[in-house]
Order: sequence, then structure tokens, then C-alpha cells
Amino acid sequence: MDRPGQTGYLLLNEEGAVLSSSGDLENDEKSAVIIMGLLNITSHIDSNALSPEGFKKLSLIYDDHCYIVCLSNRRIHVVKKTLTPDFPQNSA
Repeated sequence: MDRPGQTGYLLLNEEGAVLSSSGDLENDEKSAVIIMGLLNITSHIDSNALSPEGFKKLSLIYDDHCYIVCLSNRRIHVVKKTLTPDFPQNSA
């Protein structure tokens, strides 16, 4: 949690088990299950609608915070951040 605005993180394996966590997401198995469900849904989306390699980042944006999900080295990285008024909420 060394980044400005970051309030928590989860590191998950491919099956969704929590490998590491901290802050607001410490030992948050419920969020891990929800994130894995969202990732499973994205695998069922028409592959012609997405780039051939799939997505690189998934952002879930709420009024006052967001979750950023990235896949790297067969691990799922989830970061929870607070949103500031200057955060671009309508970026593509």
C-alpha cells in the first residue's frame, strides 16, 4: 500500500485463493470470489469483441472508490483505491 490513494490489495492465484492481502481487502475472501466470478464472465464474452489476447486491466468504478484488476504471471492483482475529484471516471 505504498501508492497514493491505495487502500488495499489482494493477490490471488489462478483458482482465486488469496495469496497475499492488506488494508481494506485483508483476508477478503468474499471480494476474491466476486472478482473470480467477474473474470469467469469475461471469458464467456464473444472473443471477436475483444482483442485476441484478452483484456489487460479490468476497472470497477464506484462513486468514491474503484477496484483495478490486472492479470500478470499467472496471478490476479486487485487494488482498491479511493477516488479523488480529478480522477477521470469516464475514460475509455
